[in-house]
Amino acid sequence: MEDGVNRETKWEGYADWRNRPALKGRHGGIFAASFVLAVEVLENLAYLANASNLVMYLSKYMHFSPSKSANNVTNFMGTAFLLALLGGFLSDTFVSTYHIYLISASIEFLGLIILTIQARTPSLKPPTCGPSASSVPCEEVGGAKAAMLFMGLYLVALGIGGIKGSLPTHGAEQFDETTPKGRKRRSTFFNYFVFSLSFGALIAVTFVVWIEDNKGWEWGFAISTISILLSIPIFLAGSMFYRNKIPFGSPLTTICKVLVAAMLNSCVSRSPSNAIANLAASPSYQAETSKGAEDNAMAVAALVEIKRKRVAINSGLPDSNSPLPITFFWIALQYLFLGSADLFTLAGLLEFFFTEAPSSMRSLATSLCWASLAMGYYLSSVIVSIVNNVTANSGNKPWLSGHTINGYHLDRFYWLMCVLSVLNFFHYLFWAMRYKYRSVGS
Repeated sequence: MEDGVNRETKWEGYADWRNRPALKGRHGGIFAASFVLAVEVLENLAYLANASNLVMYLSKYMHFSPSKSANNVTNFMGTAFLLALLGGFLSDTFVSTYHIYLISASIEFLGLIILTIQARTPSLKPPTCGPSASSVPCEEVGGAKAAMLFMGLYLVALGIGGIKGSLPTHGAEQFDETTPKGRKRRSTFFNYFVFSLSFGALIAVTFVVWIEDNKGWEWGFAISTISILLSIPIFLAGSMFYRNKIPFGSPLTTICKVLVAAMLNSCVSRSPSNAIANLAASPSYQAETSKGAEDNAMAVAALVEIKRKRVAINSGLPDSNSPLPITFFWIALQYLFLGSADLFTLAGLLEFFFTEAPSSMRSLATSLCWASLAMGYYLSSVIVSIVNNVTANSGNKPWLSGHTINGYHLDRFYWLMCVLSVLNFFHYLFWAMRYKYRSVGS
């Protein structure tokens, strides 16, 4: 009788932060998940405050060319999101999402300290050059200084990867999926998670970027360092309320089982199956809406770029880096479309990967969402190189090359992106129409 009571009061497969059985009524729920939402604001603030403005830092202070700066940033961001797979794998296999977050946040904190010290110390950066020091030629960062820069950046990337691979899953695991109420609250959590992510991003790209541009990059890095440091005690404050999923072992075993089952099913029937490959596209209405928003954003971006270059020419500033007499609100519309696309896509995909994956590999499956972003960042670098090579070989000036942005043919590049977005939409529809959801209670 006592064992029956214990089974009713315990969360099967879950433990508290001291590795004791998690109890119903004491662990999990919306209150426990609220700590995750607060942490996500600080975590994404720390990450995006630097990533959104890093091209400027690399070109102005480390003296990389604009194209090389952009490639370094996309490689950094791509690596960060790709490493989410490592964080997800470790969470499912060896330790809980609770411990992975704490380890990853500490690693990111260490990387930000290195970047802050370098930004604050002139001897750790290349000599100042440009208009204020015309006699000093611009020297690209190299040697030990470059090693320090990239060590700091990729420690941050490693930390970000671990956080992205563990934090969303940790929050979603606080809800009881066996009840309709629990599933509804979990769905609501993913929406609030993306809201928290966006709120942190808003602070990062406004307040912190302004600090970096007007007060110095050492202050921007310092704010990020303090932000990720504060997230750790806030996360720890919820320790007694969390229910932590007990790792099931290697999710690779589950993947192999699914692939074998998919192949056996294909031999028996030609009907669509729930194979792992199909996890790459969500047939949700949210994701479908986002595809249209992305197409519109690229088209608007091309039209706005045409307007911006016309203003530069009419103002006699085609070869100048000076600000143009054009309002920021011209680009607000494309940011509206892009922001909407990101919100719809991310919330839908995070929930899709979590709910459709086997329980033993939810962290890894959720990490696939971030890994798809990583592939996009890497692919963007490849597309830039291909576009420059093709346009240069045709006897014309490369589209994405020049001393100033006014020398670029960004409008043509945006039209190309618009075409690729339309093709991506049809690719999405192809897989979405063939996908079969798991049953609600499975």
